[in-house]
Amino acid sequence: MFSSLFLAAVEAHGAPSAAQPNIIEQFGIEPKYVAMQVVSFLILFAVLYWKGIKPTIAAMDERRTKIDAGLKYAEDMKAQLAAAQQESAVLIKNAQLEANKIIEDARRTSKELSDRAQVEATERANSLITKAQQAIELEHKKMLADARNEIARLVVTTTERVLAKRLTDADRASYNETAAKELASV
Repeated sequence: MFSSLFLAAVEAHGAPSAAQPNIIEQFGIEPKYVAMQVVSFLILFAVLYWKGIKPTIAAMDERRTKIDAGLKYAEDMKAQLAAAQQESAVLIKNAQLEANKIIEDARRTSKELSDRAQVEATERANSLITKAQQAIELEHKKMLADARNEIARLVVTTTERVLAKRLTDADRASYNETAAKELASV
């Protein structure tokens, strides 16, 4: 290439004059060697392009494609990660709301059960108190009846001893009724 430019420049300026020595001859350039070097360079360039540059360009294009695909994949993963984070944040918020609702329900249920148990305990206590009062009243009445019967028996026994005579069953019953009536009125 250089030699063809050089030759073109020489032709443009015309042939060297006799007074001026030929530049090609001055530098010792021979056109046949220059042509052979150009042909050798072109062959070497073609082989290097075919075996070295072309595969390197293809590998670079393939690598660029892979890098672009990797960058796109990374962007997609970044978007998916952001979406997953938002979704997990929503799920966590919903779970917290659900947990709070469950806790509130548990508290309400606990309070209701506690109140119900307290009411039932109060009712049972009142029932036991009422039954105890009834039992005490029955026991009191029974005790009074027993006391009346005992007093009546003592009165009859005392009367028998005072009168020194034996009373018949009819007399005893009559005295018992009279004594019981008198004690009942007291």
